Amino acid sequence: MIKKSISKLIEGKDLSMDEAMDVMEIIMDGDATSAQIAAFITALRVKGETPEEIAGMASIMRNKSVSVQVNKPVLDTCGTGGDGANTLNISTATGLLVSSAGVTVAKHGNRAMSGSTGSADVLEAMGANIQLDAKEVELCLEKIGFGFMFAQMFHPSMKYAAAPRKEIGIRTVFNLLGPLTNPAGAEYQLIGVSEKSIGDKLIQALKILGSTKALVVHGLDGLDEVSLANETEVWELNQMKIKNYRVSPEQLGFQPQPSNLLAVKDAEDSASKIIGIFDGDKTVERNSVLANSALALYACGKASNFKEGVSIAADAIDQGLALNHINAYVEYTKSLKRD
Repeated sequence: MIKKSISKLIEGKDLSMDEAMDVMEIIMDGDATSAQIAAFITALRVKGETPEEIAGMASIMRNKSVSVQVNKPVLDTCGTGGDGANTLNISTATGLLVSSAGVTVAKHGNRAMSGSTGSADVLEAMGANIQLDAKEVELCLEKIGFGFMFAQMFHPSMKYAAAPRKEIGIRTVFNLLGPLTNPAGAEYQLIGVSEKSIGDKLIQALKILGSTKALVVHGLDGLDEVSLANETEVWELNQMKIKNYRVSPEQLGFQPQPSNLLAVKDAEDSASKIIGIFDGDKTVERNSVLANSALALYACGKASNFKEGVSIAADAIDQGLALNHINAYVEYTKSLKRD
């Protein structure tokens, strides 16, 4: 089946949703070789993924994941990666900040695949214990309001694709599947994409999968997040209806700023800058985190518009809530450490 699908993709033909599901089942059952997986994800990337292919693969990945049970709506903030910018891990900072403002955030992430710092790398650099199982994440969500689900622990069947992904080192369909397969079943999402062409596909896939409300964003300067260097393309899904529009830095209350100012050396540098922002540093990085948090707060209904979202996020920092929150999260995860 996977050989036929690779041939079909090389010919530029789309797979049906059922065909995509069948291939994903083969991959996740360990019945495909590393070479076949690499060929498949590369051919799919070259052809261009369709919403049906993405949704089909995501549905199988969801079925095989370890689920986290929560009794309230949760938000996830994540990016697909692959923008090559090696910037501050803004999706992680956004998740922590929004959580400190009273939103329950179930952050789903991994180590860096195609960038320099993944969510797991940054949280670990902050001192957090990221090796938590489903019950422990449930406790974090209940006690702290923020939980991190380390993808490799919640998607054990993805281990078969890990080596091909790392060796290829480019954005593949698996970067798109992560945001669609939150183990806590996040009702609300803010997803950043590194390519404009992906945005519409991802929002259509979310609609196929029945998402409650989601914003997919793409900075027109190439960032997989809300940009303050240029306008940001936004795709909004709400009650199964999709809207597409653009947001400028000025509409969020900021002056434009170059994206290269957000560059970091490594996970430790990213963690240090995030803690600095939460400690009150008035930097360009703070503005970017506030901008992304504004859209996250709007996505989950905590803010009725983007400017209100900026205000709520800024207050959480200025009142010390964000710094206290991250310290509480780190300490609580350490208390759950197993010998």
